[in-house]
Amino acid sequence: MKQQLLNISIIVFIIFIGCSEKDRKEIQGTAIFANGVKIDNDNFNGTAWLTMLAKPDSLNQMYAGNVRFEPGVRTNWHLHPAGQILIITNGEGYYQEEGKPKRILRKGDALKCPPNIRHWHGASPKSELSHIAISSGQNGPTQWFQPVSDKDYSE
Repeated sequence: MKQQLLNISIIVFIIFIGCSEKDRKEIQGTAIFANGVKIDNDNFNGTAWLTMLAKPDSLNQMYAGNVRFEPGVRTNWHLHPAGQILIITNGEGYYQEEGKPKRILRKGDALKCPPNIRHWHGASPKSELSHIAISSGQNGPTQWFQPVSDKDYSE
């Protein structure tokens, strides 16, 4: 009986040790949503993916989508007439309003982009970024501007 208990303890210990720190980090970093559809327009400087979570309709003009940016990918400068809410679900990235310092974004952060304020957001150079973006088309569509310069991105 003692030998069986010892053997079981050893097996449990080996299984516990076998789950490395790397494995735990990969599980923690797992995205909540699938990639969705590749965004195919000039408003991003690289590959980003969109999963629509809620589309606007005749009852509610609000919409929500999960956007996943590959490392180093960012939006162009843009604004939302109704504002926007970003909820960071994975990775690390940046957010900057025109004329203000760049902010670092991490999983679990949430922020409000004020209406009609030019801003950009995207992944850091070494990490992907996923966020849920919530806005409304009630006051008009998103207005897109020029790409974010490498200088603005890296400062």
